[in-house]
Amino acid sequence: MNNVIQMIDEAASYIRNHIDFTPQIAIILGSGLGPLAGEITSPVVMKYSDIPHFKASAVAGHAGELIAGTIDGRKVLVMNGRFHYYEGHRMEIVTLPIRVFARLGIRNLLVTNAAGGIADRLNPGSVMLITDHLSMMCPSPLIGPNLDEFGPRFPDMSEAYSKELIRKADEIAEEKGIKVQHGVYIGTQGPTFETPAEYKLFHILGADAVGMSTVPEVIVANHCGIKVFGISVITDLGVEGKIVEVTHEEVQKAADAAQPKMTTIMRELINRA
Repeated sequence: MNNVIQMIDEAASYIRNHIDFTPQIAIILGSGLGPLAGEITSPVVMKYSDIPHFKASAVAGHAGELIAGTIDGRKVLVMNGRFHYYEGHRMEIVTLPIRVFARLGIRNLLVTNAAGGIADRLNPGSVMLITDHLSMMCPSPLIGPNLDEFGPRFPDMSEAYSKELIRKADEIAEEKGIKVQHGVYIGTQGPTFETPAEYKLFHILGADAVGMSTVPEVIVANHCGIKVFGISVITDLGVEGKIVEVTHEEVQKAADAAQPKMTTIMRELINRA
């Protein structure tokens, strides 16, 4: 446990030494959703490979850099790409940035991802506000000695995704004429895309979209008392009768096409969070 705390402190210290402000909001950008980083003014770019204990991303569509700066007057830290459990990282590494954000005093986390649609109402290009999640990931990022200074042994997850932030995002979408859906995200280990039988099972369980990230980050954020907003861009379909072969390149292209809608919602939400 002491080693984990040391890792958190060393990473937080590195970031503090490279910025001259206290960040208010942290944002994690998923596959193909990096263009929001272009909205940052006076950016300070830190490569993950330079930040102690951060891991360079090996996945296409993840730039692997932490960007500090300002979006519409709000001080932000933006992860342009994330690291994943399927890359072989331990859960304490996958979720290390969240602990670092908490150490830096951040109280709001906005997470994005590219996801496969399971619900009939979703299509490629749909934007889904995450209202809850199901975890098919093992182990939990909270297994092991509890980090008492961050949160309780058994954190409450009854509102893993902030209802207040979802309400604000709905208001923004209505104002901007952007159609959004609400749904439950199911997180899997990956790195395979799902079989038709798995899509069917996840639908029976109550999932609307599926992906290979986000859930561990959200669990740790809730443990740290950080308020979370999550948004998925639907890039492919796992709907029975509509399932086709999918590649990561196709996922990136679909995310690129849909990201302007996501960027609009996220930028406005940063203002109102």
